[in-house]
Amino acid sequence: MKSLFHKSLKTIALASLVVIGAAATALAQNPRIQTSQLDALSTKATQTVDINIDERLIQLTAKFLGKDPDEVKIRDIVKGLKGIYVKSFEFEKEGEYSDADLESIQSQLRNTAWNKIVNIKSKKDGSVGVYLMSNASQISGLAVLASDAKEITVVNIIGNVDLDKLSQLEGQFGIPDLGIEVKPKRKNE
Repeated sequence: MKSLFHKSLKTIALASLVVIGAAATALAQNPRIQTSQLDALSTKATQTVDINIDERLIQLTAKFLGKDPDEVKIRDIVKGLKGIYVKSFEFEKEGEYSDADLESIQSQLRNTAWNKIVNIKSKKDGSVGVYLMSNASQISGLAVLASDAKEITVVNIIGNVDLDKLSQLEGQFGIPDLGIEVKPKRKNE
């Protein structure tokens, strides 16, 4: 009886360590996607976009926004963001990049901390994947990987991402139209 108790206690302790380790690993996940491995594509691309707006620059820019309603709205939207990063390559002809070039990005997004919420694949129009990283009920990162035969775009937004507010940033700060549709809230919600 005593050995059964000790075995159970050891099993519980081991299970607790595994759970704590998994939780610590999840908390340690960084929502920043590393895109530097794509830089080599810039020599083949006809157009390259590289936007790196860190938290310091976001906050500095927000200070200069005035009292205009649109500027107040933008300041509210970016308040919890820690970074906006966009990397895009446009090529003159098909086949100037391969799936292997995208593997480094895709492998980061296959991490268990990221959840794919949108997956669109079309032979004609390419593919789009939208991923969220969240801690409990708070979204801490958003990543978009879009590609077609002649273009690759990676968007990475880190910080407290509010999808309702984020949809209003489409077309600004280099963020493409992501097609985020926010359903209006009902009065009793």
